[in-house]
Amino acid sequence: MEIPVFTVDAFTNLPFKGNPAAICPLSCELNDELYQKIATEMNLSETAFITRIDPSDDFMNGSRFRLRWFTPTNEVNLCGHATLAAAAVLFQHKKNVNSRVVFETKSGDLSVRQLDESFVMDFPLNPPTKQDPSNFRDIIKAAVGDHPVQDVYLNSRTKKLLVRLADSCDRSVLTRLSVDSAALLSSERSGTVKGLIITMKGSPDCQPGYDFYSRYFAPWNGIPEDPVTGSAHTVLGSYWSSELGKKKLLAYQCSSRGGELELEIRDDGRINITGRAVTVLQGTITL
Repeated sequence: MEIPVFTVDAFTNLPFKGNPAAICPLSCELNDELYQKIATEMNLSETAFITRIDPSDDFMNGSRFRLRWFTPTNEVNLCGHATLAAAAVLFQHKKNVNSRVVFETKSGDLSVRQLDESFVMDFPLNPPTKQDPSNFRDIIKAAVGDHPVQDVYLNSRTKKLLVRLADSCDRSVLTRLSVDSAALLSSERSGTVKGLIITMKGSPDCQPGYDFYSRYFAPWNGIPEDPVTGSAHTVLGSYWSSELGKKKLLAYQCSSRGGELELEIRDDGRINITGRAVTVLQGTITL
């Protein structure tokens, strides 16, 4: 069996930046064990599998596909960068003729359209709720040490915990944080948290004018740090839109690779996440 595979760097227009995802367009469904083995072999934060819903469709003419995402250790319910990367493969490599494609996923229908050199994803918005920091004392200590924290929020559906550093902190505080995965895992074993967002207010008056910065850690899903995380921005977008009183936001994720996301919070309870992508590898998995 031969399976095509593309490695796509998402949320960037430069190779080796953004967040890499492995994308496999499949002629037929595989079993879950094989999906997981391939994702473990690829060893990226996500490997995504695109399959046709209508057997008479192909990747050039079809407009609806099934999409599943796997980390090196497990399947996840939502992944932004691998969705963007999957759309890039369809539009750029499979020459899909449609103005938009729709992916059927565990998070419902997700549509992606091209906009010049970018891709606009229609995602669910995941508003977080304010928490008592004392309930998360151990995980906060493991993540940010003694740095001052301004807000703690949780989205219980995605199990993403948002920790906002105080506005007195410089951006370098966020970028220099050294977060130990083992310490995070030992500090949170209840299952309440599966992903940790650390965020801070941006520098909107300095070009390019980022409204906020963030980093994202998910050792509970086999991802020590995710370079650029679309799904985390379904939580971040809701939080910062409320804090800043803005519907359109420009975000930067401050991992070592780094990546930029444009966000638009919509009145229908969803969010548009826009980014670019570049393919760095194309090959074949032989089984």
